[in-house]
Amino acid sequence: MNVDVRYERLGNAAVLTIDRPQRRNAVDAATARSLRRGFDDFEADDGARVLVLTGAGGEAFCAGADLKAIDLDVDDPAGPEGFTRLTPSKPAIAAIDGWCLAGGLELALWCDLRIATPASTFGFFERRWGVPLVDGGTQRLPRIVGLGRAMELILTGRPVDAEEAHRIGLVNQVAAPGKHLESALELAERIAAFPQETMLADRRAAIEGFGLPLADGLALEHRLGRETLEVAVRGAARFAAGAGRHGEGV
Repeated sequence: MNVDVRYERLGNAAVLTIDRPQRRNAVDAATARSLRRGFDDFEADDGARVLVLTGAGGEAFCAGADLKAIDLDVDDPAGPEGFTRLTPSKPAIAAIDGWCLAGGLELALWCDLRIATPASTFGFFERRWGVPLVDGGTQRLPRIVGLGRAMELILTGRPVDAEEAHRIGLVNQVAAPGKHLESALELAERIAAFPQETMLADRRAAIEGFGLPLADGLALEHRLGRETLEVAVRGAARFAAGAGRHGEGV
């Protein structure tokens, strides 16, 4: 793997780190290829139940495409930044500290959940340079914050601080300064501790059902839930025996 991207296992999480602090973790073609390999490694690793995506250096999560290189392949079926047109089969969390801009914001939106430090700033700053969103931002941002807010951020490219990002639902949690990765790993372990079959089925139903007519979404939920009933029966038996009462284990 390119030295600009690191993949490591920490407990039940796979941590994929963009390590180009001298470029604010901007992504060039080589970095994009390494991100794709990291994605493939995560998908193939049965012991990695959650992916944590982060950036090194303390200044930026990712500043987007490296505009000094301008060598990303916009026609790559997997996405210019490695995997942004793919959907992981397991949950992903973005651990954000500092600038999260342009394609970097699109990488964060690709994740299921986002944790950021108070000093983090979000925005489609490429608007001022005439660079389009091609890593899923126009599709994922409205799904996360609603069309009205998404259109404002897409059309203006204005900066959004961590407090506002949390308020509008762009960020799920604001961690203490420097604790973004630690908080993401703690959340990953909580997710990893649940029975995986039903959790993954519910996640898939939510992702694939979004935008479907209600009847079709309900049918999808029913089909996926039906496939995990054996796990549900075992879980119900544990609850009946006294496990998990009063929110314990949640």
